[in-house]
Amino acid sequence: MTVAAAAAPRQARPSAPADRVRITEIFLSLQGEAAQVGWPTVFVRLTGCPLRCRWCDTEYSFSGGESLRLDQVLQAVEDFGVRHVCVTGGEPLAQPGCLPLLRELCDRGLTVSLETSGALDLGSVDRRVNIVMDLKAPGSGEAARNRMENLQQLKPGDQIKFVLADRADFDWALDLLGRHPMPTGVDVLFSPVHGELEPRLLADWIVQARAPVRFQLQLHKLLWGDVPGR
Repeated sequence: MTVAAAAAPRQARPSAPADRVRITEIFLSLQGEAAQVGWPTVFVRLTGCPLRCRWCDTEYSFSGGESLRLDQVLQAVEDFGVRHVCVTGGEPLAQPGCLPLLRELCDRGLTVSLETSGALDLGSVDRRVNIVMDLKAPGSGEAARNRMENLQQLKPGDQIKFVLADRADFDWALDLLGRHPMPTGVDVLFSPVHGELEPRLLADWIVQARAPVRFQLQLHKLLWGDVPGR
């Protein structure tokens, strides 16, 4: 299922009842990031985001989409016949229906992950969900939106992701890690901005700094490029 959506100026959160969500696309691909990398995964991309990261690669999800009942989304996910599902955006938590959707997916025995900017409260996310939370570096233009209180909401098995555009972002991230100890059992991932920071440079910086982080690339972009729905 794919619903076309065009980029739009910064906007408020999409208004939708909690029994519905506005969907940009639902598709099957390989998970390209974090702990579940490589698994066939159904991606449920919710429409709308209150942030405007400079390097955002999903601007098409900022507006438009199709309003669906939760049972319609659940059926679409189950029709693909795989056990991994990733709820992403945009910023999925901007919609009230995201929380009950996550809960229902977990209730059906699926392995559920949530990709979130970390700018919105994680306190009500079902504890069965594997959270992949961004911390926005200055190069994104949205570092002021980081909600540091969310660090206390993370549990073992969750992940924190830094997407870095340059050496200044890298140094900022290391400084932040020094000032804010990460929760026990939570992996920290460093990724280069695709097409902007040379991956080998970031890899070298991590090794030279002995940084306690995992380097990662976006597998789906290596395989298929910057193509929606892959």
